Amino acid sequence: MTPPRFEPKDPHFAERVRASFALQGAMRTLGATLEAVAPGRVDIVLQWAPGLTQQHGFLHAGMLATALDSACGYAGLTLMPQDAGILTIEYKVNLLAPAKGERFRAQGQVVKPGRTITVVEGQAWAADDGREKLVATMSATLMTIVGRDDVKN
Repeated sequence: MTPPRFEPKDPHFAERVRASFALQGAMRTLGATLEAVAPGRVDIVLQWAPGLTQQHGFLHAGMLATALDSACGYAGLTLMPQDAGILTIEYKVNLLAPAKGERFRAQGQVVKPGRTITVVEGQAWAADDGREKLVATMSATLMTIVGRDDVKN
């Protein structure tokens, strides 16, 4: 299936997303990096680390959900006007397999952008020995925020 093509409302969307990502203490704590930014799509990557695991050594589902939430949120932000911020108002995560791997990629892809509400799908992949395996999916609903100084980016 070919991902939909979207036209960003802010010509500087990529710089805006990168600047906002740099402000995220949560992503810094996870050691996550922004790998790709495109209209309606964002990829965030994190490496396996002992401090991010659950008792069996797999990446903890909460860490994976956090990365997916940010990937989905930033995917939505790529299509927002320059003066708008975005907040997640709902998400659902499906854990498909234990998150076992050396590297994890969380991708958010806008399904339906809207003036107020945006729907985004996320996928998390675990890479082990150069092969990626789908380990989780997310459905997220985002709300566009304008006119608030505390939610700008």
